[in-house]
Amino acid sequence: MDDARESPTDKGGETGESDETVAAPGDPGATDTDGIPKETDGDADVDLKEAAVEEGKLKSKKLKIDTKEKNEKQQKVDEDEIQKMQILVSSFSEEQLNRYEMYHCSAFPKAAIKRLIQSITGTSVSQNVVTAMSGISKVFVREVVEAALDVCEKWGEMPPLQPKHMREAVRRLKPKGQIPNLKQTKKSSSSRPKSRKAYY
Repeated sequence: MDDARESPTDKGGETGESDETVAAPGDPGATDTDGIPKETDGDADVDLKEAAVEEGKLKSKKLKIDTKEKNEKQQKVDEDEIQKMQILVSSFSEEQLNRYEMYHCSAFPKAAIKRLIQSITGTSVSQNVVTAMSGISKVFVREVVEAALDVCEKWGEMPPLQPKHMREAVRRLKPKGQIPNLKQTKKSSSSRPKSRKAYY
């Protein structure tokens, strides 16, 4: 029975088959007649690489198409928004148009904003940061002024706004979280000059 389990090559006999036919294709131990390993799956590697390259090209084409479609949609949305704004502005009364133009053209001086940011952070800042902070400041002032106008109206008074309206507006916006905390801790008060005052 042990003889049945042994292969003919283990007994020292010849099987009549070459080593090429005994080894399974794709077997890492497969060799040709010179003892050099055969490349049985080399074509498969090339096919896989070509498939990966084609898949990458398809993905990049799809990405380009998606980006192009997104840009077209964004452009259409922008054109729609411009058209809506033109319709809105054309329906303004003269007083509303003057107010809109004043708000649209108003801005904080960028040099002052840059100096303020640099004095607080102690580092140089880019023009993009200055532009962003200038825009945020404009929105913040608009919100405070709107709240002050509401206060003025509720109190039965007429504009122009007075400091009492601004103070009340700030007081009402604080609980909503729209006004930053102005209280200084011991750490922050020692790092800042004591001459600064909060005007809110």
